[in-house]
Amino acid sequence: MIAGREATAGELPLVPDLAVAHCCLAWLAPYFAQDRLCQRLINMHRKFRGFSSRRVRSALKQEAASKRQSWRSVALRRYGETFHKRCPVTGYTEWLAQVEPGAMPDSGELVAFLADQRAPVEFVMRLRITPQNVAGALPAVRSIQAQTYPNWRLIVEIASELETATHPVVASINTLAGEDSRLRVVSGDIPQLYADQRTTVTRYFSELPASGRLSVHALYFAAESVMRQPDCRIVYSDSDHLNSVGGRESPLFKPGWNPDLLLAYNYVGQWCFFRWDLLQQLGCEFPAGENVTNYDSLLRCRDTVPAEVISHIPQVLYHQKQLPDSEQQQLNDAERRCLTSYLQSLSGGNVPVLQEAWQSPSLPGAAITRCRWPLPQPAPLVSLLIPTRDGVDILRQCVSSILEKTRYPNYEVLILDNQSRCADTLAYFAAVQKDKRVQVHRWNHPFNYSAINNFGATLARGSILGLVNNDIEVITPDWLCEMVSHTCRAEIGCVGAKLYYGNDTVQHGGVILGIGGTAGHSHKYVLRDAAGYMARLQVVQNLSAVTGACLLLRKSVFEEVGGLNEKNLAVAYNDVDLCLKVREAGYRNLWTPFAELYHHESVSRGADDTAAKRRRAEREAQYMRQRWGEQLDNDPAYNPNLTLIHEDFSLA
Repeated sequence: MIAGREATAGELPLVPDLAVAHCCLAWLAPYFAQDRLCQRLINMHRKFRGFSSRRVRSALKQEAASKRQSWRSVALRRYGETFHKRCPVTGYTEWLAQVEPGAMPDSGELVAFLADQRAPVEFVMRLRITPQNVAGALPAVRSIQAQTYPNWRLIVEIASELETATHPVVASINTLAGEDSRLRVVSGDIPQLYADQRTTVTRYFSELPASGRLSVHALYFAAESVMRQPDCRIVYSDSDHLNSVGGRESPLFKPGWNPDLLLAYNYVGQWCFFRWDLLQQLGCEFPAGENVTNYDSLLRCRDTVPAEVISHIPQVLYHQKQLPDSEQQQLNDAERRCLTSYLQSLSGGNVPVLQEAWQSPSLPGAAITRCRWPLPQPAPLVSLLIPTRDGVDILRQCVSSILEKTRYPNYEVLILDNQSRCADTLAYFAAVQKDKRVQVHRWNHPFNYSAINNFGATLARGSILGLVNNDIEVITPDWLCEMVSHTCRAEIGCVGAKLYYGNDTVQHGGVILGIGGTAGHSHKYVLRDAAGYMARLQVVQNLSAVTGACLLLRKSVFEEVGGLNEKNLAVAYNDVDLCLKVREAGYRNLWTPFAELYHHESVSRGADDTAAKRRRAEREAQYMRQRWGEQLDNDPAYNPNLTLIHEDFSLA
């Protein structure tokens, strides 16, 4: 380990101004070295997740035998893969060459799939051609005709301003339509083409932008997804962009269904399929209706279509050309109108208000919005639980920042003292309780983060609980207003904040399941003002978990799931476990970038730097794998094409 990171194979780390006071090289027993290698593969390599060391050795030996290579060479190659990093921008060309081809079907798979289709699935797409987009329409049509899955129909709607007989692009499309009965050209409004819906065919409908191109296997993957999940209502995929010379760049590896992210921008994109019966419920024949975007239909599905019947295909199946500025602005304006109309249609007192909009460098051209949820009146009491042991300086900074900077009007601070002995700390306890908002409660037992907070929850008078580490420092006065506004939403469970290290780099942008074997923090160490991958450091979104260093949830939800697991998770992962129990109970967890705080991480507790602490950490990680293993490897808020080794959204 040099300068805080491990060097990859064949790399000579350049570490300027490094002084080594002492160096000792020791021989390691081969079995010990093999065990460490296997343990890293278990923690960091997708192929070996959940394996035992013995099973890893067996798998490596089988792979070596099949490739007629030595066990050592195969093991070291797999080990080296756990250090490799592909940047989402510069590493995409390498990803396209090395990773994507392995996911594509061969001719035998295609033939077998088509032969196995007992009930055919048909995909119906609409392409609307206007004078503004006509130049790029022909390649879009050809990308449909090139599909390896044959059950499709394309309706090309020609704007009345175009001379269908003389325009060369329109004439070419008419010629193609004469050669292929699946392609139909119409002028003006589309007639009710599918009123006589055949019961033997399941149809999915989509818009095809004239600037879009489909991967040759796009409809095959869509059909395969539907066959695996027959009750599927919406299907969408990952996408990328085409540059001026047709090269692929800027991939968008999207999360699964994410209702709160959808309020920030249309992350699903313009190409996605809706099942026919869902469109009938929405009252339209195609997802965009008369609009230029499908965003309105997607928004109307937020509260009515469960995530279980929405399929996200983690393959780059759609390629988007950069729109001219005028068309991009038209699209942004239309989506803004869709969001405004959707918010106005919501009923009840807890309706969000559309606030500012901006553009992000990580989403070229797209407009991002913030929806602000109102606080209930009167504001509910929030009980902030702060476990501590001595460390009076860091505790004083935490409590003072809360009391002096927090704008929220109704909260109490419960300091949970775990056997403090320092005279300065005890004196501070006596002094700080002069503020009526602060109480100190003694918990005279060995350190157990879960048990301490469970104890604090029994003392809390508030309807909302806040888990707050004693090394937290408030930055933004509205942090608690923002978090409470989401916590009070009936569908929301745990709410997390955006946390920074003292040097203004990101410490917590949410928790991503599976990183490092169990869970890791999103965008760790990036600069404070960084937009993040797909602007995800700038927007409210649903995540599977958030850190307990600053976490809010309703007390009723906390009690419903049994609080924190003090038996199996005394120190680590108890916050992730809590979030997963809350999600299992049917709530959505949420992270907001508009509550910002410093987190001087683990200043009070220290590191796992003893054999006993390491054994405890291993037991807790093992429990998480046993309890949540399958979910840890399939985080719907992430994407399987992104790394589980690093915390920076680099490519797998």
